[in-house]
Amino acid sequence: MDSVYREVNKLNVAVRLCGIEEKFIINNIYPLYLHDLSEVWEHKTNRYGVFEQDDTRTLNEQNRVFDIWWEHPGVLFPYLITVDDIPAGLAFVATKPFTPCPHYIDYYMNEFFLLRYYRGKGVGEEAVRQIIEMMPGQWEVQTNPTERNARAARFWRRTLTTCTNGKYSEELGHNPDVGEMLVFRFSTSSVIAHLTFEA
Repeated sequence: MDSVYREVNKLNVAVRLCGIEEKFIINNIYPLYLHDLSEVWEHKTNRYGVFEQDDTRTLNEQNRVFDIWWEHPGVLFPYLITVDDIPAGLAFVATKPFTPCPHYIDYYMNEFFLLRYYRGKGVGEEAVRQIIEMMPGQWEVQTNPTERNARAARFWRRTLTTCTNGKYSEELGHNPDVGEMLVFRFSTSSVIAHLTFEA
């Protein structure tokens, strides 16, 4: 479950668990992710220019906030997405007890982000496909339901339609941390059947 590689449109897309020795790469990408999210959630920086609500003063301090992703192996999964061996994005997958999901959900896509250069090229869809192939079970994905986030909603609908042959559910739900969310659920059993059929 550590790494998968596949070529997409002449781009070599790979997804691998990011070890603690490579955490600095995630640290470099994460502020860009928060900057993108600020437009969706209408968040401002704090008085030090950091996208945190508390008095976090530096990005180095902020990086320690998500050290937890490397403290629970086999429960929390910090993935690095690369294209041609260059960092292209990240995906954080959580399992119980670190999810806001119903008890029957095995995996929760806590964070998913692609750098803008790689969007619209099939990289995101391929990264999602690789991750859910590596982690069979019941999945949940949540995203902001507002028009400000329409691009992400379209991405998840298109990607899940392709990866699950349309066998996913979509509804409005509530996340206790952020409020109303657009919730997608699916099982990788339908994904595996679809991928086998295509092969």
